[in-house]
Amino acid sequence: MKGWYLVFATITLVAILFCGCSSIQAESGDTVKVHYTGTLIDGTEFDSSHDGEPLEFTIGQGLLISKFEEAVIGMVVEESKTITIPAAEAYGFYREDLVFIVERSTLPDNIAVGQQLQMMQANGNVIVVTVTSVSEQTATVDANHPLAGEDLTFKIELVAIER
Repeated sequence: MKGWYLVFATITLVAILFCGCSSIQAESGDTVKVHYTGTLIDGTEFDSSHDGEPLEFTIGQGLLISKFEEAVIGMVVEESKTITIPAAEAYGFYREDLVFIVERSTLPDNIAVGQQLQMMQANGNVIVVTVTSVSEQTATVDANHPLAGEDLTFKIELVAIER
């Protein structure tokens, strides 16, 4: 009986090695590579890695939306999943109090609608704003993230895990 068990165990191990089937799951602290496509609820694509290299990050470093990182935990290489992250857990809700009218004289001469600028707050922090309108005397800038107020859907494919 022991001989059959050894043969079965050996065949199973060889099958796992040759078919590339791995049950190694991504976990916090792993560096992973993923391909992803991000869409809005209406299906509009706002970002994708499929035209280039996969996105590489270390799970738990907090450089990405936390729900995106959490979704990768437990995945195995070549696994795909689709998740939806509510606005409150993505870039937050759109806030009117983050829209400002500033004197045009405080901005570069060649500003245009859609342009992004860095502005220093009174406390010394630098924020990125998007110019939303320009007149002779003033400009309106928006400090909300461009995806604020949006629920985000991501199709994620795990490409690699590095420990």
